[in-house]
Formats: sequence, structure tokens, C-alpha cells
Amino acid sequence: MAVLQLHSFRIRNTSTNFTRVVATVSSSASSRQSVTTPKSNDFVRLVSKFKSNSLSFALSGTLALAVTLSGVGFAEAKVGVNKPELLPKEFTTVIDVAGFLSDGQEKRLAKEIDSIEKDTGFKLRVLAQNYPDTPGLAIKDFWQVDDRTIVFVADPTFGNILNFNVGETVDLDIPRSFWSRLAGKYGNMFYWKEKGEDASVEAAVMAISNCLREPVGATNCAEVK
Repeated sequence: MAVLQLHSFRIRNTSTNFTRVVATVSSSASSRQSVTTPKSNDFVRLVSKFKSNSLSFALSGTLALAVTLSGVGFAEAKVGVNKPELLPKEFTTVIDVAGFLSDGQEKRLAKEIDSIEKDTGFKLRVLAQNYPDTPGLAIKDFWQVDDRTIVFVADPTFGNILNFNVGETVDLDIPRSFWSRLAGKYGNMFYWKEKGEDASVEAAVMAISNCLREPVGATNCAEVK
């Protein structure tokens, strides 16, 4: 009896990123056959739709539940939240529905985030919340989240206050271990309970800023500064 297994992996070239799907057929006789799906417009549309659905799924988990990611990846969404009424009327890169930040802190963070985007091309967005009081998936369209976006959710509900959803292009340049080390240093319960949620948020933004400005290489973002 043959078992069909699908494996996917990414191939990076100088012009674009795309996904190749390989079907491997295995039987009791241990015979294997690899078949590469043909490149067609239908297949490309299928991959694009899959990536869009994956992004929605990731946002549902990270933004609605504020699940801490060990490194970066897709969190499991148990109960999705979508409350656009909690969004501000005007565009801002910092949304604080939890009341962790003062007006002055929000302005300083927004200024730093603007500087990051101008200098690196990466988009950092900050959402401070107490689940389930969160705009949740509504911020995807509000912020136009894409592969170059880092969504930083500050939510102490599940212990560690620092949670991240990282776009694919960011993931290529920033080691995944950076996000878990950042959460471990500034997001642990002892830190934010002693210094305050606002201190954790500000320290994390500055650490991300320092990391994104480092040249990409074998040792970039090795330290959480």
C-alpha cells in the first residue's frame, strides 16, 4: 500500500522567492519516486493563496491569543478575535489598547519605528493589549502587514509579555534565535513586573532597532542590546 507524502521547501534566488512542492511515494518495498509539480499559472495562484491563508492564520494566533513564539513561526489559533472598533481612527504604528504607554512614550516609539523603516526598509508595528481586548486580525489590513513587517504584540496574559509575528523577508535576515532571546531577556514576568510593561516594550523596540541596523552575516543580532 503506497503512502503519499507532500514536502515543501523554499528556494531563494536573486529575483523572487517561490515554493516547490515534491510528492514522494513510498511503499512496503521501500521504493521512492519524486515528482515535481509543473510550473503553471494555476500552481502559482495556489501557492499565493496558501501564503495568504498562512499569514491570516499566523496573525489570528499571534494577535488574538498573544501566544509567545519560541523564535518565530505560526502560533495555533484557538479563538480568533477581530474587533476593528478598537482600532484608532487615524493611522499609527503604535496601538496601545491596554494603556501600558504614556502619550510621550508612544510618540518616542513611533519616531523610532519611523526611523527604522526609513533606514532599513523593515516595518515594525507595536500592539499593546490584554487578550481578549484586542483588535486582533483587524490590524492586518490597518497596517498592511506583509513579508517585511514585524508585528510586536505586548500582552502579559500568558506570562511572557513579548510576542512576535515576523514576515518571511525579515526571517531571511534575522536569526530566529534572536526573537526567543529577546523575549527571554525583556519579556519574562520578573522583568516586566519589576520595571513595568512599558519598560519591556521600550527595551524590546530598541533591541529590534539595533538588530535590524546590523549588517547581515553569520553573527548579526548575536546579542540582545
